Amino acid sequence: MLRHLAACLPLLLAGVALAAAPQPPAVDARAWLLIDATSGQLIASRNPKERIEPASLTKLMTAYLAFAALKGSSVALGQTIRVSERAWRTAGSRMFIEPRKPVTIEELLHGMIVQSGNDACIALAEAVAGSEPAFVERMNREAARLGMTGTNFTNSSGLPDPGHYSTASDLALLTSALIRDYPEYYKLYSEREYRYNDITQRNRNQLLWLDPNVDGVKTGHTESAGYSLIASARRGGRRLVSVVIGTTSEILRARESQKLLNFGFQYYDTLRLYQKGDAIGKLQVWKGSERELKAGVAADLYVTVPKGTADQLHAELVSQQPLIAPLETGQRVATLRVSHDGKPLAEYPVIALESVAAAGFFARTWDSVRLWFR
Repeated sequence: MLRHLAACLPLLLAGVALAAAPQPPAVDARAWLLIDATSGQLIASRNPKERIEPASLTKLMTAYLAFAALKGSSVALGQTIRVSERAWRTAGSRMFIEPRKPVTIEELLHGMIVQSGNDACIALAEAVAGSEPAFVERMNREAARLGMTGTNFTNSSGLPDPGHYSTASDLALLTSALIRDYPEYYKLYSEREYRYNDITQRNRNQLLWLDPNVDGVKTGHTESAGYSLIASARRGGRRLVSVVIGTTSEILRARESQKLLNFGFQYYDTLRLYQKGDAIGKLQVWKGSERELKAGVAADLYVTVPKGTADQLHAELVSQQPLIAPLETGQRVATLRVSHDGKPLAEYPVIALESVAAAGFFARTWDSVRLWFR
């Protein structure tokens, strides 16, 4: 049973309250959303759960699994692979790999990320999983693990298929995971062009030229899907991610994405409430060698609110009582409920910052009696 430990924890933040949250701009797209990747919070959206055709945005999952394979040492950047006829003959955008010319994993990553090559996707899928169908199974398992409940993949490149779909919300979740989990490879998304097989191709993300703060992420287009763009920008330590789906042109997807990013940076602040390892409260312990333990968060905790409304933030620490020893460092012991302007904003796990051993026989017996009469 959850019991309240404290009704309101001070958040030591200052600001002048705004009357209401700012209205997002009108966005000319089928679906769109804007999140703050630093806090993980949604800022604004339209049709975020609507099923859409992801097109080449699919390549974000292909990259995610390729990065995982690199991290797990099942493949290596300098590893050379032979190009299959299936990869060579694939339709759509290409980096122009050839069966007679071996290619490295590193070259394929550039070809997929910068040049958006479908041939690079299949070659990577075959290198990582042995075949594209086996790789697609991994894509769907990973999507489920990440919580992408509105997504199903049937190929590694994003070629149209009735069973190949996603949502703006799921794609934002995937993008945030990619940036968070593989920062050493994410830098590939900021490269403006890549040359392979004597052919130089530009990155299709126009914002890389228009906004120095934009460092990714990926474009997508088919006749049925329209023009889409997932963009990310970092300013002053904050990172925003915009997802714009189904516009009518390359220029429009760039313009609408820039509009969303500017809105988020201009009208919202991201604030660190608590730092990793800092005690945010003490909780009562039963049957333990200590009567209380320090509790805090496992990572720096950020929230995003409209500018000037920080003084409307409140936090409530809800302990998982009774906490009975032994308790280990890192064990979840409470929930932090954060509200803004009297409305629920988010909930975060709170962990034990120290261990508490079990007490002796008599102390445990006495606490058992006390608990009986609570």
